[in-house]
Amino acid sequence: MEHRRRPSVVAFDVVGTLFSLEPVSRRLTEAGFAETALAEWFSRFLHASVALDVAGVFVPFREVATATLEVMAAERGLASPRPAAEKVIEGISELPAHADVRPAFQGLRDAGIRIVALTNGSAQATRHLLRQASLETFVERIVSIEEVRHWKPRLEVYLHAASVAGVLPGLMCLVAAHAWDILGADHAGLLTAWIARKEKKFHSAMGAPDVTGETLTDVVATLVALPA
Repeated sequence: MEHRRRPSVVAFDVVGTLFSLEPVSRRLTEAGFAETALAEWFSRFLHASVALDVAGVFVPFREVATATLEVMAAERGLASPRPAAEKVIEGISELPAHADVRPAFQGLRDAGIRIVALTNGSAQATRHLLRQASLETFVERIVSIEEVRHWKPRLEVYLHAASVAGVLPGLMCLVAAHAWDILGADHAGLLTAWIARKEKKFHSAMGAPDVTGETLTDVVATLVALPA
C-alpha cells in the first residue's frame, strides 16, 4: 500500500455492495424456490452475462436476470415460468441499503473524495434505489454498463468510469463485494477495495485487493488514511 495514493474518486458497485438482495431472496421463496436459490440465480445470471459479452452480444441487466430465472423456474416445473420470474425480479426495485453505506458515504464526503456508482444495471434503476434510500445526494454520477455496452469485469467499463469522472485510473478506487469485479478494476489500473459481504474469503485466483474490510466504514477509513 506504500505506493498507493488516496483516491480522488471512489466508484461503488451497487447490487450486493451497497444494496442487499434480501427482497429478491424473499420473493424466490414465496415463488416456490429453495432458500439457496438466490445464490444459484446470481451465479447463473453472471455466467450468462459474461457468456453474452464474450460472444459480442449486449443484453441489458433486467433481461438477462429475468431470462435466467425463467430457465430456473422451468427446470423446477413451476407454472408460468416467465410471469413467475418477472414477479421475483420486481424485487430488485425494493433493495434496501446496507446499514454501513450512509456513514461510509459521509466519511468520503467529509474527506473531500467524490463518489460515483458503477453498475451492471441501468442508471434509472440505480437512481431509484439511491433515491429511496436517501443517498442520491452523495453520488455525483451513475455510470452504467449500458454506456459502453459491455459487462463488468471488462476493462472498458472501468476505464470509461475513470474517463467520465475526469481522473486517471490510478486515482479512482472501485469498492465491491465481488472478487470478479475487483479483478477487472485492478487490471484496468484502478485502486481496489473489497468488502466481505456474502463472500467471506477473496478468490485467490483473482489476485488481491489493495484494501479489504468487514464493513464499508472500515474500507473508507483505510482509503482516507492513504497519503494524498
